[in-house]
Amino acid sequence: MSSVESGRRATPTRSTRTRRLAACTALVLSAGMLLAAAPASADDTAPQQRTLTERPASSADLRPALSLPEHTAQRQAAAASAAKPRADFDDDGYSDLVYRNYESDLRTTPSSADGEYGFEIPGKAPSAFKDLIPIGDQTGDGVADLLTLSPYGSLTFRAGMSGAGTGNAGWTGKGWQIYNKVLSPGDLTGDGRADLLGRTPAGELYLYPATGDTSTAPFAARVLVGKGWGTYDQLIGANDVTGDGIADLYGRTVSGDLYFYTGTGSAKAPLTAATRVGHGWKIYNQVIGADDLDGDGRGDLLARALNGDVFVYLSTGDSGELAPRVAGGSGLNTASLLAGAGGSPDFGKNDLLGLDTKGTLWAYWSLNNGKLSARDQLSDPGGWKGAKPFYASSMNENALVDLMEAHESGVYNYSYAPGEPPRISGSWGSYNLTVGPGDLTGDGKGDLLTRDTGGTLYLHPGNGTGSGLAARVRVGGGWNAYSVIIGAGDFTGDGIADVLGRTFDGVLKMYRGTGDKYKPFLSPFPVGRGWNTYTKLAAPGDLTGDGKADLVGVDRNGSLYLYASNGAGQFAVPVRLGGGWNTYGILN
Repeated sequence: MSSVESGRRATPTRSTRTRRLAACTALVLSAGMLLAAAPASADDTAPQQRTLTERPASSADLRPALSLPEHTAQRQAAAASAAKPRADFDDDGYSDLVYRNYESDLRTTPSSADGEYGFEIPGKAPSAFKDLIPIGDQTGDGVADLLTLSPYGSLTFRAGMSGAGTGNAGWTGKGWQIYNKVLSPGDLTGDGRADLLGRTPAGELYLYPATGDTSTAPFAARVLVGKGWGTYDQLIGANDVTGDGIADLYGRTVSGDLYFYTGTGSAKAPLTAATRVGHGWKIYNQVIGADDLDGDGRGDLLARALNGDVFVYLSTGDSGELAPRVAGGSGLNTASLLAGAGGSPDFGKNDLLGLDTKGTLWAYWSLNNGKLSARDQLSDPGGWKGAKPFYASSMNENALVDLMEAHESGVYNYSYAPGEPPRISGSWGSYNLTVGPGDLTGDGKGDLLTRDTGGTLYLHPGNGTGSGLAARVRVGGGWNAYSVIIGAGDFTGDGIADVLGRTFDGVLKMYRGTGDKYKPFLSPFPVGRGWNTYTKLAAPGDLTGDGKADLVGVDRNGSLYLYASNGAGQFAVPVRLGGGWNTYGILN
């Protein structure tokens, strides 16, 4: 049983479900089941007992208010031969919206937008999924099915169950972490079954034709569609836009241009050349292929703005043309993961940790709109004075950040077991810096970086449970040239975790991740100068809801500024989030 399934996930949490699991875990661990922790030696001095408090659930209303087009009877008749919807879980002939909110609950809003309901996927906590991929009706029972993707590359088929969610896990394929985006645009091959696309960090796009054999081999061997697809920061499967029954595809560039690809029905060459159909789309942090919203048989789009407002774009022509947008609701920023969204999914950290000068621990989390939540107190007053806590991008198979402490005797993971945190590695006294940027080795598991007093940087591969680390790998020397080294996710748009280093004279440099543990970074390139205006820099993960890692800095006056990533290794102009942040001695 995995750590997610057994409930080994505790502070900091955001859902009542997870808090109940944490309570059960504490009882088990107190019985002496910390077998995965590294043994302490007689020479080690463990850190003092740290107190932690449960993180309260949000009191905010997390339900979006959507207003979607009506399904007119006239258009329903015209659409009788249209492609089948990919996410119709209530069997009304139209796709539904499925998402995970930032309380880590799975929810669904039907196509009628008449409410919001729970969506259950058995066997895993909702936070265990890196992505949710609607795949249409593969079993022939009239209900849409779903693929779930784990951070470690397990792609699992789950048969749909009308309205309530899915059945138990069926077929599972391994190794899908090689792709930074997996999506189903609909039926690309003309056999009536929705197919699958996967894009690599290098920009190669592959087609996996559906076979109909959902038990043992739901997809045939992959076919290379083409190269250069990394130019798009969002790939949006739109189902059938042109009315010919074949799936079509949109791609959005970092600069905001929207391109349309018509499906051909051929597995050998499934897409035509691109046609530019729009510009200015970078104002949206997610674009969602919603299938046919109005009943005319053509796939339509939903677009979410930074503030959570939703806009509807209805298809109007055979070349991907779209009608002017109309308002479609608000409050969708509460969704941290949207099934069918175009962006590459982020995973592992959307949080900020602060240790104030009195030794009290505080936490903030992303609202997916460029803002942070109100702070939550994680410890008794002064309970962490003198400690070196840090947030690491998730070290186990869930989307939640790990609270860790670097101590001379080792590094301890409080999110694995808050009452008795395991020492996941020992002899930490020679390191003057520890960072948890996410997966650097290409296996999907969160890793750590350390720097010793001589300036040598080491990579410590995670074991995928948060309870241990593999043998360290030397990255290289000269890293004492940086006063700050930070990272949490992907800054450059290829789906691989990156890190940033700030020199003592204020130059910020980007180290692009490779996914190779023996050479985890490419040579750095400069982001800009003048970054020593900030007394603190931190990498909170994605704060803007687009899946790209962002950056925050505290200036000498205590003001916090957000630098939103553009997905190409650069950042937008800073936005002030508030003052008083010089109360923190540690921020990460």
